[in-house]
Amino acid sequence: MRMRLGAGGVRQPWLSSHALLLLPVLLIVVITVVDVNSPSSVHLGPALVIAPALTPSFAGPRTTACIGALAVAAQIFIGLKHGGISTMNHVVQIITLAVLSVMVVVYSAVRERRQAQLAQVRTVAEAAQHVLMWPLPEQIGPLRIASLYLAAEDEAQIGGDLYAVTQYEGGVRVMIGDVRGKGLAAIGEAALLLGSFRESAHRHIPLVELAGLLDQSITRYAADMEPLEEAGERFATALLVEIPDRDPVTRMTSCGHPPPLLLSPGQAVTIPSLHPSPPLGVHGGAEHTLDVFSFEAGDTLLLYTDGVMEARDARGRFYPLTERVVHWTDDSPEALMHHLRRDLLVHAGGRLGDDAALIALHRTAVERRRHHGRTVGADVFRHG
Repeated sequence: MRMRLGAGGVRQPWLSSHALLLLPVLLIVVITVVDVNSPSSVHLGPALVIAPALTPSFAGPRTTACIGALAVAAQIFIGLKHGGISTMNHVVQIITLAVLSVMVVVYSAVRERRQAQLAQVRTVAEAAQHVLMWPLPEQIGPLRIASLYLAAEDEAQIGGDLYAVTQYEGGVRVMIGDVRGKGLAAIGEAALLLGSFRESAHRHIPLVELAGLLDQSITRYAADMEPLEEAGERFATALLVEIPDRDPVTRMTSCGHPPPLLLSPGQAVTIPSLHPSPPLGVHGGAEHTLDVFSFEAGDTLLLYTDGVMEARDARGRFYPLTERVVHWTDDSPEALMHHLRRDLLVHAGGRLGDDAALIALHRTAVERRRHHGRTVGADVFRHG
């Protein structure tokens, strides 16, 4: 889900900056005309500094220097019209305006350099996101997929939340997880977990064994990299999902992760009753449980991290995910992500306190054997 900027969007900032350039020029002209036609006791020349001071907000140091030079020239012209520039008052005004203009140009140059550095950091962060979390395919096997990632850290594209999708012989496997912490400090552990999943998920091993392999990876990482002051605090929750191509079921193994939501047509939301094991890295070698539920054509499985459920509004109330998605059960995965992004940010006042990730998996109608019954061992929330 990426928004692309068309040719018209590329041209618009260029046109806007050139239009805004008329503002300081017009300001210089107006101040000069008014000052020249005012009594000699009225001095509007010092107000000319406003023009170069405004320019850095939409232009670079070169343009700012030109506006500053124009302002100084206007001040000299005013001095000539009011008895010459040799008077002490006019000399002081010209020198002061020149010094202030130079200071504004220096500020503009520093600001432009900082903006270039920030743009580079954003580019690197976006590249790191693509390296760590490959963009999910829109269609894989019988599934249509859409995802959403909202990082809590300013200027960050990634954090402690993660997800990945891969195919194995006969189906699709999905992982969504949440590493303890947020932002850049959690990226190393998230990268380890993603790499371990991609290395092992395509192998034809049971889901519980895959969870065991991930648990071992996190445990080894904590033993090698964990600082002494954080002993026992390195862990990650994860939900592993296996969806066969032909059987209308889904198999899940939860490692301390919130259960997904099963959205069915007709505003029905099912909450599967999982049997979670401890988070990865907490108890090495912990036993993991496999839970199986029906997943029919037309259903959508919504996976999410706790950053979604724990998003608070101004009154401290948590985001009511189940009550909100019940209105969008018939929407496509892309539309569902669009609704959730807008609604979640409005609820949280435009900024989340923790990283948040969501994946929508919609099962398309394909020719396959039908199973009788719906989800076993689940709580159902139905609107109306």
